[in-house]
Parts: sequence; C-alpha cells; structure tokens
Amino acid sequence: MELFGQINDLLVERFGAMGPLYAVGVLGVLLVAITLPVFLRKRRDPLDKLRDDVRRGTRSAPSGDRKALRHDSGRNDKLDKFSSFLEPQTEEEMSSARLKMMQAGYRSKAAVRNFHALQFLLGLGFLAAGLLFALVSSATGEVSTQQMILSVLMPGAAGYYLPKYWVERRVQSRKEEIENGFPDSLDMMLVCVEAGQSMEQAILRVSKEVRAGYPSLGEEFDLVASEMKAGKDKTTVLKDMATRAGVPDIASFVTVMVQSAQFGTSLADALRVYAGEMRDKRVMRAEEKANKLPTKLTLGTMMFTVPPLLIILIGPSIYDIITVLGSR
Repeated sequence: MELFGQINDLLVERFGAMGPLYAVGVLGVLLVAITLPVFLRKRRDPLDKLRDDVRRGTRSAPSGDRKALRHDSGRNDKLDKFSSFLEPQTEEEMSSARLKMMQAGYRSKAAVRNFHALQFLLGLGFLAAGLLFALVSSATGEVSTQQMILSVLMPGAAGYYLPKYWVERRVQSRKEEIENGFPDSLDMMLVCVEAGQSMEQAILRVSKEVRAGYPSLGEEFDLVASEMKAGKDKTTVLKDMATRAGVPDIASFVTVMVQSAQFGTSLADALRVYAGEMRDKRVMRAEEKANKLPTKLTLGTMMFTVPPLLIILIGPSIYDIITVLGSR
C-alpha cells in the first residue's frame, strides 16, 4: 500500500490530479495492444480447416465455382480471426450461448459473435465517453481521483452489460408472448385436426393465423412446419421447439404429442384435453395477477393518500395550537 501511495504521489506531482487516471488509461491500452496480436495470430487447426472445406464442398466443387468458394472462404477466415475472443471456446459454453440467443429470437450463426462484439464495442465506447467526461470535469473544477476513476469505469461497465440486459429482457418478453398465445393456438390446432387436416397442415395453418397477434409463436410454428416438410423426425422437431421456446407449457405439449404418437391414441382427444388445461391455466395466471394488485397498490395508497388525509384532518388543529402557544 505504501508503494502504491508513493506511485500515486509521483503521478500527481508529475501530471497533476489526472496523473493516476492517465496511468490507468495507458496501462489498459498497452494490455489491449499486447493481447490482440496474440489472438489474431493464433494458428488455425488444420483438421478444423479440412472439416470446413469438406462441409463447404470445396473438394467436389467445379473448377468454375472454386474461385467464388475460395473468395467466400477467405472472407470467413477474416471473421474467424476474432472468434478466439468473441466466442466461448468450450462446446458447452458455446451451446448455452447459442440457446440463449435463439430464445431471444436471434437464430443466425454469428449471433453469439455479434453479441460479444457489441459488448466489446459498447464497453469501449462508454469507457471513452466516461474518460471524456472526466477530462471535462477536471478542467472545469476540482475532482478527486476516486470520482474520476468511477466516472470512467461505471459507464464502461454499463456499456458492457447493456447488451446482456437487452437479451435477458428479450428472452423474458418472448417467453411471456409465447405463453399467452399458446392456448389460442392449441384451440385453433384442435379445430384444424378435427376438420381432417394432418398435424403438419394444422401447424402450418396455425403459424399463419397467430403470426398477427403473437409473432414469436407464429415464427416457432412456421419453423416447425418447415422442418417437418424437410423430412426431419417429428419428435426431434417438437423437442427442438420446446428447447428454443424455453416455456414449460410447450415442453408439456411436446410430451403429450410424443406419447400420443407412441401409444396410438387419438390426437384430437389429446389436444382437446390439453387445450382445456391450458385455458384453465391462463385463467389462473390472470387471477393470480389480479390478486397481487391490492398488495402492490398498498404502498402507493399509503404514500399518496394517507399524508394528504392527515394534513386535512390534523392540519387545522396543529395550526390553532401553534397560534395559541405563539400568542402567550
């Protein structure tokens, strides 16, 4: 601690009150300048490169198309240089990050990379804005070292966590939208199935009808219908939908559909029973929210109703007491 105090005094003596802040900024820039080349020069695994080439079809591509493929490959390699610090390195963390982005409605392959890049850019941008604010504040008046450091670090931290907050809010709002529209979609699906349509046709029809009121739910059903048309296994498609949505009601619906297909029971009967349960559950959620309102309104009622009432009832008596005591 004594050494840090001596360094702080030396910086203040040499560069003024902003000396410690200058030192922190220079140290951060040096660390970034040292770290970036290490990540950018990281050699790619030859096996990964071979796997990507086979996946893109460069081995069997015609000679006329190889130039275009090579051009696209080079462009992707430039973007891949930043993946070592813009993406999680372990498969488990990468899967979790992709699932989070899919639950938020971002399904592109570069969604995780764009998310971390946005965190990095906003963090640096807000950090630079905080530094500029600290410089302007120090020029106009006396500012302590602690205040300057906080004015720089707090905006940087806010910019870094702002995309994460946005994604969390997006996931929550999307889950609520799917949860609210799911009972109506089940009723519509039941009508389609009882009218003689297959499961695929019913899901496709439901996706078109619910898209206006519940876009996220319509998008999920549309994706399920497209995957079923492509020949993917129905059980896998429905389970993937439950994973992407992250809503327990859809997970239960998938379980009902899978069991109905395995045991050969009537799909319409299963949908009728489950749709009734979902309607009852939605009514229970509405009643629960309604029962919470009196408790939430109690604090507001006490803050904005009781003080004016006390002033009206007790105010004149207090005024008379003060007047009588003041006249003696």
